[in-house]
Amino acid sequence: MKVEIGNATLYLGDCMEILPTLGKVDAVITDPPYGLGEKLNGNGEWSKGFHVAPEWDKSTIPLEFIKNLICISKEAVVWGGNYYDLGISRGWLLWDKCQEHTSAHAEMAWTNLDIPVRTYRLSRVEAYSKMDKQHPTQKPLGLIEWCIDKCKSNPQTILDPFMGSGTTGVAAVRMDRKFIGIEREQKYFDIACKRIEQEQAQTKLF
Repeated sequence: MKVEIGNATLYLGDCMEILPTLGKVDAVITDPPYGLGEKLNGNGEWSKGFHVAPEWDKSTIPLEFIKNLICISKEAVVWGGNYYDLGISRGWLLWDKCQEHTSAHAEMAWTNLDIPVRTYRLSRVEAYSKMDKQHPTQKPLGLIEWCIDKCKSNPQTILDPFMGSGTTGVAAVRMDRKFIGIEREQKYFDIACKRIEQEQAQTKLF
């Protein structure tokens, strides 16, 4: 199933089946599963309140698929890249959650960007207060906008094959970029469509 909302094209389905039907893109900005489901048993910091079963994040995505993602894009930002063997990177991105009393002080994104390590500082409490959290691992909108800004090629088409509730799509629309998103769960696909549609309508007002 494919839905087009302005400059956003959203697919409901398995990204491993849909990706081969797509061409090259300017940038991939994504947050795939980290494979922590059994370790955290549904009690991860971001999954609290969502009754997440361990199977939801039981394993990481096949490494070959992640590497293919990087190959079809000029620039790539992979949150949780420290859980994947993607090779040496100069341009790691770091989200400093500004709190000691949290399961993770920071999250890391592997990139192929030729930049020094960069840090985005936003406390977990402030992040929660600024978002209507609708997905267990939903990232703050400002963090994703920051990621797009770090891409030096000024990417016009951004792909997120693990779209979730659509935050990367909202950020792309807000920054006047084309977006391609893939999500396999109907619930989150519907949420992403709604959020991106609302952002498109808001953008047109200005």
